[in-house]
Amino acid sequence: MLKDALKGMRVVDMGQYIPGPFATLLLIDLGAEVVKVEPPGGDPMRVFGPLDPDGISPLYKVLNAGKTVVIADLKSETGKEQLSRLIRKSHILVESFRPGVLERLGFGPAALDVINKTLTHVMLSGFGQTGPWRLKAGHDLTYLALTGSLAMQGTEETPVMPFPPAADHAGALMAVIAVLSGLLRRLRTGRGAHLDVSLHESAQALNGLGLALAERGADTGRCRDLLNGGAAYYGIYRTKDGGFLAFAPIEPKFWAAFCGAVKRPDLLHRQADPMPQAALKAELGNLFSTKSRDEWGVILEAVDCCVEPVLDPREVPGLPQVRDRGLLPLGRSGVIDPLLPILLEGTPPMPRAAMRQSELEDVIATWSQRD
Repeated sequence: MLKDALKGMRVVDMGQYIPGPFATLLLIDLGAEVVKVEPPGGDPMRVFGPLDPDGISPLYKVLNAGKTVVIADLKSETGKEQLSRLIRKSHILVESFRPGVLERLGFGPAALDVINKTLTHVMLSGFGQTGPWRLKAGHDLTYLALTGSLAMQGTEETPVMPFPPAADHAGALMAVIAVLSGLLRRLRTGRGAHLDVSLHESAQALNGLGLALAERGADTGRCRDLLNGGAAYYGIYRTKDGGFLAFAPIEPKFWAAFCGAVKRPDLLHRQADPMPQAALKAELGNLFSTKSRDEWGVILEAVDCCVEPVLDPREVPGLPQVRDRGLLPLGRSGVIDPLLPILLEGTPPMPRAAMRQSELEDVIATWSQRD
């Protein structure tokens, strides 16, 4: 089982909103035990978006499935003392305080080295622990704006914000890589690590292709390049019923299969039209507007040409492929529980336990008994 990978590893999660909690959620699927430490007011994600009848957001439940949640007032000496004992018993700390905040509370890197010299400590922040923007406030959309990627996506008239939040999730994935790297480093050297991960730079790393194109002087405007709307054969088209198709027959064999399926051999040579392919896009738009999304699905499903319906999220859990792979179960907290998408020898990760609330002293006592 994948849970053998980090079995016995104890994680303190001091993140909020999406990045830190999503990172530690994935560590659960690798076998780690996660205790989420929240301030007296709780993680703001508890009341973010629509609320369930119990007053808690389903978004919070998804991000914190399988965790034990405790409350600690780090402005009090009692809270600081409790956190210190918890960290002493842990292997991994993931936190998302603004640079300098944890240090002012008495838990900066030097203090953590005294508490637990083998700790793998991941510091998630907007812009990193150094540099002129280290204390600059931001959110997912503003991080993306500063990477150049937002300018490249959307329509000719305006950039379009992505969902799910790309920088938040990129940062979470980089944090998981940082945790695993830190643990391997400790295995080789016996030392802990303080790892600086920024949401801005995580999103920036994902825009390596766009930055490379810009550096070479390519036109990186929206709807100019093959991958951002310039090509008629790689785009999104509206159908007769107001639905949409994701259209991606990039390879000539897929384009030929599409032209044959819709009985339009006259379009075969048009794939080579110069960019941006506005005229061909208009022609395909007229074609797709003649039938509904599902009618096109019936026609194109019979051929292998990389065209799929743009699904509503409510349609996803019932897909045969999704059901067969078993990675999107209904969790024990009563919400969808997307598992780490890695199968070990054909077996998906085990479903996560439900999130539970506990007292910090009880967690410390339990961890102490295992030492």
